[in-house]
Amino acid sequence: MSGQDPVEIFRQEAQELFEDIEQGLLDLAHRPGDRDLVDAVFRGLHTLKGSGAMFGFDALAAFTHHCETAFDRVRKGEVAATSELVGAVLACQDHMRALADGRPAEAAAGEALLAELHRVVASAGGSTTETPAASAAADPTSAPAAPGLKTWRVKFSLPADALVNGTRPLPLLDELRELGECTVVAVTDAVPDFDALIPTECHLAWDVTLVTKHGRDAIEDVFIFVIDDMTLDIQDMTVARASVETPAKAPAEIVAEAAPQAAAAAPVEAANEGRAAKASGDTVRVPAERLDEMMDRVGELVIAQSRLKQLAASSSDIALRAVAEEIERLASEMRDTMMVVRMVPIAQLFGRFRRLIHDLARDTGKSITLSTEGEATELDKTVIERLADPLIHLIRNSADHGLETPEQRRAAGKPETGHIVLAARQSGAEVVITITDDGRGVDRARVRAKAEENGLIQPGQVLSDNELLQLIFAPGFSTAAAITNLSGRGVGMDVVKKTIEGLRGAIEITSTPGHGSVVSLRIPLTLAIIDGLLVRVGNGRYVIPLSSVEECVELSVEQDIRSAGRSLITLRDQLVPFIRLRQMFKTGPAPDPHQKIVVVSTGQERVGLVVDQILGDHQTVIKPLSPFHADAGAFSGATILGDGGVALILDIGSLVAAGQRHDAQMRAAS
Repeated sequence: MSGQDPVEIFRQEAQELFEDIEQGLLDLAHRPGDRDLVDAVFRGLHTLKGSGAMFGFDALAAFTHHCETAFDRVRKGEVAATSELVGAVLACQDHMRALADGRPAEAAAGEALLAELHRVVASAGGSTTETPAASAAADPTSAPAAPGLKTWRVKFSLPADALVNGTRPLPLLDELRELGECTVVAVTDAVPDFDALIPTECHLAWDVTLVTKHGRDAIEDVFIFVIDDMTLDIQDMTVARASVETPAKAPAEIVAEAAPQAAAAAPVEAANEGRAAKASGDTVRVPAERLDEMMDRVGELVIAQSRLKQLAASSSDIALRAVAEEIERLASEMRDTMMVVRMVPIAQLFGRFRRLIHDLARDTGKSITLSTEGEATELDKTVIERLADPLIHLIRNSADHGLETPEQRRAAGKPETGHIVLAARQSGAEVVITITDDGRGVDRARVRAKAEENGLIQPGQVLSDNELLQLIFAPGFSTAAAITNLSGRGVGMDVVKKTIEGLRGAIEITSTPGHGSVVSLRIPLTLAIIDGLLVRVGNGRYVIPLSSVEECVELSVEQDIRSAGRSLITLRDQLVPFIRLRQMFKTGPAPDPHQKIVVVSTGQERVGLVVDQILGDHQTVIKPLSPFHADAGAFSGATILGDGGVALILDIGSLVAAGQRHDAQMRAAS
């Protein structure tokens, strides 16, 4: 028994429905004639309305009814699926999300959205402008009898716990009545004696005779949200009656008539099979906080295992050592399994931006397309959640600053439609996410002028191209000529960089004038447990993320003496700068005679970190620093060692930047 609130379960499933509907609408904007997309959107809206009504979200159900009606008319070919209609339903969906989440939604705003929807439906081919009141009062059963009516016998029963789970039979019967003339008979055969009756259990079944012009699909749709758990029998009584009233047909004729019905039933059966497979337990929905709790427990287990390993190493008990090795293996496997469980495809994140691009194109008046690559790449769910806002900033900047207007693109010999590519790929223990646009590129002269105006650099100061582009991430920096709803206030890029660095990631930008820009984010796969290299500097122990380590070399006394004052060594004919952590951390006067250099990579740079001793690899459970130490930029967290001591985890990007500033100050002082 999950113990989850049924209303909360509905909200979670509603979010999935919203995402499916939104993706279908956005696809429909590009393929308005795709009947499958129209059906998918209609089914999503229909399910949302039905399940909303079952769980008591009456306002949501009533509002969704209008969007469903609009797409029902699209499905019937009465209304064209124009981009204007898609935009109107997307706007309505935002209102529906608020209703589903229980957020306050102004009734006037909802009525305005519906008025716009009905206007768009009328302009898209609808013969009449339906008002909310009129549509709500509309009764399909009032349709005049006409050729083509069919008689269906629908027999269904719900599981005993249906009422407890929020399923209500009355809305189902109401929806059947909306399809046509309905005669309902309650079947009470399974109702137990009064003494054995449990009021919360559902023992009734229903036998419904329905005369309608709709087909089996429409009847199936009524039960689409509960069809996996119920008993449902739908019989076409028209065929049965005809077979009685008309002379017997030749076998060949029967086969010929039955074939289309079989063909029509096949997709339904296939869909049912698909739903059954989905419900059979391929996936399990687990609250995110439970995964976080499990991750914490695994972290504690790794720390305890480290303690056991240390005790076993100092003991001569062979049995203890064997147990310690077994526990280490199991803890490592559990950690890897837990990591996999927390991994989710980045497609969940990328999918949100299609709507963003749609809205940006509308707001900027530009024609923009979005392509995505590497959607199967997986990231820790916590990382994905924290990446959403930075990526929104970057995409908005690409659309607003990067891409030109259609007129400017034509003048530059480019296609009128600008293109933004969002791509992800795994590189070792990191995921590289790139946002590429084919716009105008960064105007270096304007960046320099703005930086000089803001006092970020001195007039005429020599900067590399990378240093010049990095000025874009300075707080309050903006080259926009005018402030718009999207950007121009200089707020965002510095926050983006800070957020990415908070994820122990790095951000880089390259740009070619006239051809566009590429922003690259390098993000670690997970933030919970990492493989680290434990080192000693003076009396302190530190962890270097193993994903950043390239190699370890010894700093001989001769090299140390030769490098005095310039902090450079030669590795395979290449000069590599290094940072003396002892000096930075001020951990004592006497270095070890045989110091080591751990060469790490940060972006495109290779930097050496001079340490006294390399202690070995270490499974590092990352603990956040206290608020008092949160501003210590060279460290991304701390971990507990097997002996109970604490080691700080080095933030390589911040450490290298701090080291470069330290060297610059030393050179300036000398």
